[in-house]
Amino acid sequence: MSSPDHERNTAPDGGSADHTPAHLDPSDQHAYDSERHLPSEHNPLPALDHVGDPDAPISSEAFSRVQATDEFAELRRRFRSFAFPMSAVFLIWYFVYVLLSVFARSFMATPLIGNLNIGMVMGLLQFVTTFLITWLYIRHMNRSIDPISTKLRADLEGADR
Repeated sequence: MSSPDHERNTAPDGGSADHTPAHLDPSDQHAYDSERHLPSEHNPLPALDHVGDPDAPISSEAFSRVQATDEFAELRRRFRSFAFPMSAVFLIWYFVYVLLSVFARSFMATPLIGNLNIGMVMGLLQFVTTFLITWLYIRHMNRSIDPISTKLRADLEGADR
């Protein structure tokens, strides 16, 4: 049995009278309302709509040619010389923190200032180092990797397909 209020707030398509789709979770109502004014063809990432010509696929020979270039080897070398050491440093730092918290509890409980102890500082530094590594990664990619990859991509997309 339905109440008159339910009948009044229900649209014929099963959604609500305020045009909220029936499949929408009520907790998503705010997001839906804030985007309702946008046209249906709106895409917040238009640069990702059309990458290259979809009708002209790149041949495997073109990929092989690019992979054999000195620029591609330099791209791989620059990426690996940053990613692998940075990953190793962070994993070591993380496991030191975890192992100290398990096996050196008295050391981690050593007070520094008031109720702030070494374990809490090291735990907070895990977040700081995560953000630092992310910033360094983005900076490295923008400065060292993107110029080479942009050139390689332009060469690849401009090559005979």
